[in-house]
Amino acid sequence: MAVMNNRTTALTALVAGSLFCLPAAAQSPDSRPASAMVAAAPTPSYADLADMMLVSPVVVDATIRSTARIKGAEAAGVAAGRQRLYVQADVAALIRGQAGLPQRVGFLADVATDARGRVPSLKKQRVLLFARRVPGSPDQLQLAGPNARIMWSPAADARVRQIARELVAPDAPPTITGIGNAFHVPGALPGEGETQVFLQTADARPVSLSILRRPGEQPRWSVSLGEIVEEGAAPPARDTLLWYRLACSLPATLPASAVDQLSPADASQAQTDYRVVIDALGACGRTRGV
Repeated sequence: MAVMNNRTTALTALVAGSLFCLPAAAQSPDSRPASAMVAAAPTPSYADLADMMLVSPVVVDATIRSTARIKGAEAAGVAAGRQRLYVQADVAALIRGQAGLPQRVGFLADVATDARGRVPSLKKQRVLLFARRVPGSPDQLQLAGPNARIMWSPAADARVRQIARELVAPDAPPTITGIGNAFHVPGALPGEGETQVFLQTADARPVSLSILRRPGEQPRWSVSLGEIVEEGAAPPARDTLLWYRLACSLPATLPASAVDQLSPADASQAQTDYRVVIDALGACGRTRGV
């Protein structure tokens, strides 16, 4: 009876809000409900994990202990071929979050069923949960989105812990919100010149790109996090927070507003130099929503 009462209280707390605390802009690109792909998907990309980390105040390494089917009004909105479960999991480690967690937590998840309508066994699965706390229920979590439960692996665990450290580092790069102004200065020799692109950020911290060309050499570019342009700085390594901020936020080309004060020739060169940065960063690698 006590277990049933605890579960009823937990469901009331969870269903009172939404099943997932999913931002409107973070939908899965797949036409199927993302919960159908959780168990079978490979380790998410750096960008996928960073997306989830940014909207998840709590990240947990846990092992699923038990599941219970949810029916009736508490299962409203479940897509065909899915079953809503109340899941209890034993916490192995709190990777991100404050104030700790109880040894056991509960959460809701919509899980894909097989061709016969059966729910796959989740018991003893080790998972990483991206979530937030449920107010007033310290042992309940609300997943950050349909994809916010992934299978644990050494690679996924290491990547998540890396991102967690990067997010709290004193020099963590800010969120890029757009492009400010771009400038191009031709050099004294043919083929020589420098382009600077100033970025807009969520907290108004200065971030700029510098692309330097010299005759007979490949163009070199760098990014500066501060008022001083660090021309000798190396480009960010792939799968780091600075790389993610740039690769997943910058537009493919400079907006017209960034070069409208330049001559046509300088504006064209600034666009060409900016393309050097975009090509070097490569694809963001985002393959799924939160």
